[in-house]
Amino acid sequence: MAVTEPADAPPHEHPPAPEPGRPVALRASLVAGGVTGLLLVAIVLGSRGLRDFDSALVPYTVATLFLAFGVAYRYTVWVSAPASRRLFRKGRQAALSWRNLRDAPTALPRMIATYLGFQKFLGARSHARWAAHQLMFWGCLLAAAITFPLTWGWFTFTASSAAGPGYEMRLWGFTVLGFDSASLLGWAMYHGLDLAAVLVIAGAGYFLHRRFRDRGAITGQRFGYDFVPLIALLTVSVTGLLLTFSEVALDGGGYEFLSVLHMASVVLTLVYLPFGKFFHIVQRPAAVGMQLFKYTARRHPGGELLACRRCGEPVDTAPYVENLRATMRDLRLGFDDWAEYCPRCKRVLRGTAYLSQVKRGFR
Repeated sequence: MAVTEPADAPPHEHPPAPEPGRPVALRASLVAGGVTGLLLVAIVLGSRGLRDFDSALVPYTVATLFLAFGVAYRYTVWVSAPASRRLFRKGRQAALSWRNLRDAPTALPRMIATYLGFQKFLGARSHARWAAHQLMFWGCLLAAAITFPLTWGWFTFTASSAAGPGYEMRLWGFTVLGFDSASLLGWAMYHGLDLAAVLVIAGAGYFLHRRFRDRGAITGQRFGYDFVPLIALLTVSVTGLLLTFSEVALDGGGYEFLSVLHMASVVLTLVYLPFGKFFHIVQRPAAVGMQLFKYTARRHPGGELLACRRCGEPVDTAPYVENLRATMRDLRLGFDDWAEYCPRCKRVLRGTAYLSQVKRGFR
């Protein structure tokens, strides 16, 4: 149950939300359709009326449109749930509060860097898991920053002269960078996806190994939720590296087959992203607002930590506990008083109630 988790548990670790009702589904469909339409217009405009658009990348573009629709639809449904809606609203209020900006101007940028960028909360669990997650995170971010603009025709690379090795990178038709293709920068520009693939393989490989060897991970893992995302990332990365290997070492041997295989793996991964474990990437920023809400609540009057009603250990600030109680009342759970107990005491109370009410004869 959600009330037995730590107060700062990330939203993606909660059970999946129930199926949306018709009004929510209709609203989510309209929002998703609008987002997809805006992306399609941006692709046409950013590629200068499709003049810079590469028709060979149509499958990737279609997959990104499906991705935009799926992410917008599921995010709208997620935000419509009582707990998520309150989380989102409180986080937005804290982020846009002039009082918070005045009293703690660096709080939000610092939390974005530490909570989203470097994800320091993972280091408390395991330094190895943190390092592997960082490799996957920055590898995927680098790949997305390169692939999406190229797929949409926003980035183009053209020779600066017919004879020289110079190239120009253009964004929306405007030259933003010139470089020598034989330089270190030129090598990095043309092998950025290979570098991203190496980072992702290292991180995903660690987690896949852990899924087979770590007893704690094995106990609760599910194939579709835990294995499929790792297999998808590894497939995209390995097939991408094989394209470079075919070009460099095999003089293009097997390149056509590998390009189709790579395209299929990328398209399936993008379409799958809104419906599996990858969706927590979209949910995570909302948790930053809640972290900011908790941080600023401690700095303001009345933000002292409440003590657990059973053991006296600190639980959280009064505004945060009241927010949790209000969420449980919205969900009609009927035990919002439990918000004033620490996670350990909640487990003890549940166990005691189970022994006394369900298994009275158990010893």
